[in-house]
Amino acid sequence: MATSENTNRGVFTLSGVTGMLIATVLLLAILAVLTTWGISVQQSSASNYYNPAPILDINNLKANSTDNAKFAFVDAEAKDK
Repeated sequence: MATSENTNRGVFTLSGVTGMLIATVLLLAILAVLTTWGISVQQSSASNYYNPAPILDINNLKANSTDNAKFAFVDAEAKDK
């Protein structure tokens, strides 16, 4: 009885070195995109901060009230306009 053996193996197949390189490049590309996106979000947040001045008295805030909108954080750029 002959045993069947996988003879279609290769080092440079998708399950070999090539597949490992594709996976590595894909993960590095995802890392680069997310890092760039995070840095841009941080830069825009640093230059467009919120002014907490509208919250004068925290005791006036109610848990579920539409009046809380006037106590919400106001965008500093929108307030100046």
